[in-house]
Amino acid sequence: MKWHRINALIIRHLYLYRRSLPRLMDILFWPTMDLLVWGFLSVYLERLNLGNVNIISVLLGAVIFWGMLQQSQGSVSTTFLEDVWEKNFLNLFVTPLSISEFLVATVFLVMIRVAAGLVVISVLAVICYQFNIFVLGFAVLPFLFNLILFGCTLGFLITVVIFRFGTAAQILAFGFIFLIQPFSAVFYPLSALPKAVQYIGYCLPSTYVFEGMRELINHGTFNVMGSLCALMINLLYLVLVIILFYTVFKWVKKRGRLLKLD
Repeated sequence: MKWHRINALIIRHLYLYRRSLPRLMDILFWPTMDLLVWGFLSVYLERLNLGNVNIISVLLGAVIFWGMLQQSQGSVSTTFLEDVWEKNFLNLFVTPLSISEFLVATVFLVMIRVAAGLVVISVLAVICYQFNIFVLGFAVLPFLFNLILFGCTLGFLITVVIFRFGTAAQILAFGFIFLIQPFSAVFYPLSALPKAVQYIGYCLPSTYVFEGMRELINHGTFNVMGSLCALMINLLYLVLVIILFYTVFKWVKKRGRLLKLD
């Protein structure tokens, strides 16, 4: 694994953002709109005085964390698809670039995009609603780490599916994340789901993050076991997806299907 090849991939994609308004909107505009819509709803619900739960903090925390998960998954998928759309993917792999270097460069790009989006929506949350996500302290770090790791894993899985079935499956890059949203207990506790459906939630690292976030906001306690469960599930899924990635890539390359991606 060579850093200069990883760095070249990162710089190549970052240059695309300098003069591309749609790409910048994907990072900044849509998360901002989500924050504003859910923020105004949170203010309205708080005025209804529905109970002792800190509605603004719970909902805005959920919006910010969900945005990070969505951004990380989308960044992995679109980084791959941009090379496919520009007929550049095959060119990458006629160079000495390895799969591991491609994956590492993609993760770094995700971190840059997520960091940019997090700064913007965090500042807006403070200005518009006097909510600072970082008042949660260092607990924010394991929450964000688990969400970014899970988002990257989902992104790599979608990339594998596109490898195998071609660009006809690219719709998954934009819609797959919403299939897990109901089971991740983003805006409501897991207990609100039917008992049978809750088992699906327990299999998702994101569920432990959102449950832990609400527990921290409402009760001031950090669920260590929940974060460890999220991390263990994340690592298991990541290892399985990377193995699948290498296997499918080798299969696709052997059958000359990389050409069909372009």
